Amino acid sequence: MKIIGIAIMAICLTSCAMFESKGNYRPPQGYVPDAKTAESIAEAVWIPIYGKDQINGERPFESTLSFGVWTVKGTLPKNCCGGVAEIEIRKSDGMILRVIHYK
Repeated sequence: MKIIGIAIMAICLTSCAMFESKGNYRPPQGYVPDAKTAESIAEAVWIPIYGKDQINGERPFESTLSFGVWTVKGTLPKNCCGGVAEIEIRKSDGMILRVIHYK
């Protein structure tokens, strides 16, 4: 039993070392460094969900960065009723945290 445990531990350590040796570049400003990048990611996520016409109709987009998270929102023409798409994207790694379309 003890030998099996040691063998399993050795396999796990070898596997971990293999993943670490590959390396991974992390840009100093994160994978989503600016509003333009955040808006491009937002479009790539929104269009398959809501459709190109819907998203194009919500331009220009508004982007804000708060506590390391980009929030990108669509806009509506003045005096127009309805909701817009919104997404939250983590700046450091580009993870999509939330997607919604208000009505």
